[in-house]
Amino acid sequence: MTRILVVEDDPDLGLALRVLLTRASYTAVHAADGRDALRLLFAERPALMILDIGLPELDGWEVLERTRDMSDLPVLLLTARGAETDRVRGLRAGADDYLPKPFGNEELLARVEALLRRSGPARWAGGGYGDDGLRLVPERRSALWQGQEARLSDIEYRLLQVLVRNRGRVITTDQLLDRVWDDQEGTGRERVKFAVLRLRRKLRQAAGDEAADPLEAVRGLGYRYRPEERANGDGGPEDGPQDARGRAEGP
Repeated sequence: MTRILVVEDDPDLGLALRVLLTRASYTAVHAADGRDALRLLFAERPALMILDIGLPELDGWEVLERTRDMSDLPVLLLTARGAETDRVRGLRAGADDYLPKPFGNEELLARVEALLRRSGPARWAGGGYGDDGLRLVPERRSALWQGQEARLSDIEYRLLQVLVRNRGRVITTDQLLDRVWDDQEGTGRERVKFAVLRLRRKLRQAAGDEAADPLEAVRGLGYRYRPEERANGDGGPEDGPQDARGRAEGP
C-alpha cells in the first residue's frame, strides 16, 4: 500500500489522520516532532508527507526545507495558520498544496489523491539533477563530473546534494553543519572545511584535471555550486581564502 508520513504533534489529530488514511487503504506512519519526521523520511521513504507547521524540536518550515534537500516528495501542509502570507511562504518553500485547519476529511483525501496522481513515484536524494558538467547518481551515492564517476561517502554526497539543490546560492558553514551533519549548535565547523576539501579533490581526480571542480568558496560566508561555469583553479579550503567572487586572495 502507498505509504504516507503524517507529521503532527497533536496526538488526537495524529490518531484521527492515521485512522482516516488507513480506512482509505493507505499505510500511515506518524511522527510527533520534526526530528522524528526527518528520521522516518530516511527509514520509510513515503510517497507523500502531510506536514504540520507548528512542531516541537524542528518546526514545519525547517522540515520542509530539509525534505527538499533530499527528495521531491509531495508535501501537503496542514496547519491552523490560514493567512495568505503563510500559504505563499509554504508554496514558495516547496510545498505542493496547503490545507488550513479545520478541514473536512473528504477534502483532505481528495487533495492527497490529487498529489499522488500528479507526482508519481518520489525521487530521493536529488535524483534526476544534471547539467552540462555534473550529474548526481543517488542509487550509487556518486556523481558524474565531466563524464567521469566520483564515488563519494554519505557525508560527501549529502554535502554536494545540498549545494546542488541550492545551485548558484551561497550556503553558509552553519547551514551546511545543520543540513548535512544535523549540528544546529554550529560546533565542529572545521568538519565542513575538510569535507569540502575531500569532495573537491575527488571531483578533480575523477575528471583528471586538478584545476577543475564546480564548487566555490566565498570568503567569510560559505560555499556554492556553480552550474553554468567551469571552475578554473578558483581557490577553495585547500587553496587559501577567497573574496566574494571566489578568487583566491594573497596572504
